[in-house]
Amino acid sequence: MNNELSSQQVKDIGEQGLLERLQRFCPPEIIGDDAAVLETAPEQFLVVTTDVLVDGVHFSNLTTSPEDAGWRAAAANLSDLAAMGASPLGITVGLGLPGEVRVSWVERLYQGMTECLQKYNTSIVGGDVVRSPVTTLAITAFGQVNPNQIIRRSAAVVGDAIIVTGVHGASRAGLELLLHPELGQDLKDAERMALIRAHQRPQPRLDVLPILQKILASPCPMPIAGIDSSDGLADAIIQICRASGVGAVLERGQIPIPEAFDHWLTPDQALAYALYGGEDFELVLCLSQEPALALVEHLGKDAAIVGNITPGSTVRLQDEQKKFPDQILSLSQGFQHFNQ
Repeated sequence: MNNELSSQQVKDIGEQGLLERLQRFCPPEIIGDDAAVLETAPEQFLVVTTDVLVDGVHFSNLTTSPEDAGWRAAAANLSDLAAMGASPLGITVGLGLPGEVRVSWVERLYQGMTECLQKYNTSIVGGDVVRSPVTTLAITAFGQVNPNQIIRRSAAVVGDAIIVTGVHGASRAGLELLLHPELGQDLKDAERMALIRAHQRPQPRLDVLPILQKILASPCPMPIAGIDSSDGLADAIIQICRASGVGAVLERGQIPIPEAFDHWLTPDQALAYALYGGEDFELVLCLSQEPALALVEHLGKDAAIVGNITPGSTVRLQDEQKKFPDQILSLSQGFQHFNQ
């Protein structure tokens, strides 16, 4: 092996570079989406996803109670299932702990996971516990989906509308308020608590799936492209475009952000939180225009069309009012493990 390659460290190639290396060990038809899809029966496919959370990276006692850490961990995995169009069946939990951790902390962690799962009639169905120098939580979630209703990143086509559910940037704002309580002095108490709750108790958008399936019910259903926005809205759209071999144009004024941002952040700060803040766990979907409009009509203010899929590979943000210059969006502006 080349000595230069063998001496490379993970931080040298970053998260995306490491993923590219590791994907060589996986069947190409399985990887590339938010979860693996395994055929188990003619009418249902098994969907499997795994998420690892590390103390000090994904949660902290400074901003998250044990219950909230457990909720967020479960929600992250359920969101990956929603991003594949799958209904949850159960989760397994791998837990690594220092021996000094209090038993009550662990019980509260599992209580938070259970509270989230109960909303979706889902349970913890197994797992493992090991000694570790750092508290680490590895969750594998199992779901099922009709093969005609699978959502994939690679299904976007030119002309599709890009739909996002919910608002974006709220989780990042909540984190900032927890880390820096002196911020946002002009926020109302209800606004402050809503942003903090968005960070501590995100809601996976499994509720959107029945509506989407109803709209798309057809003998020959069209493919759906999608992903969740756990790594940021910009990242989500770029990942869809990469997997589908297309580009996109986004309209700045259509990106849904919390109304509270008007009392606190500048337009550029609000946009940065929405595009790159991450951990909002909303859905980003690409559909042809007619069903896209029908979905937005069903969801009302809880969804918006933010742009369209275009030829090429560039993801461009434009301002219809011409108050702001166009921007080319890239993954380098968001969070990437090992790049920090």
